[in-house]
Amino acid sequence: MDVALFDLASRRMEWLAQDQRVVAENVANSDTPGFKARRIEDFAAVLSNAAPSGPATTDAAHIPGLGGAGSARVSEDPAAWATTLDGNSVVLEQQAIRSAQIDGAYGLAATLYKKGHDFIRLAAAGNL
Repeated sequence: MDVALFDLASRRMEWLAQDQRVVAENVANSDTPGFKARRIEDFAAVLSNAAPSGPATTDAAHIPGLGGAGSARVSEDPAAWATTLDGNSVVLEQQAIRSAQIDGAYGLAATLYKKGHDFIRLAAAGNL
């Protein structure tokens, strides 16, 4: 059974995990001269650039499927707070804030996934 809620929540969690890896790489390179803080593209951009999956839409009234999160593009973070004299633009406080935001968003996506599962389980059991 392919439910769009589960697919979207799963893709969101994959994207957030990739975002957390980028933050970890930024922190690991916080003392590397010339290293520029990086960030992945927005989740909405990843979804809009993804190839559709699932059934093909053969009618204008059909709802298109969502593509995979795949690998989001990683680029220099234009919102980096500062650059040191050696050219490094990683600010640990900014990375800590970003990591906390990712953690909260991941928790929300996981909760939605669980609630969707609980709803289907209740519906299947007839306990609505």
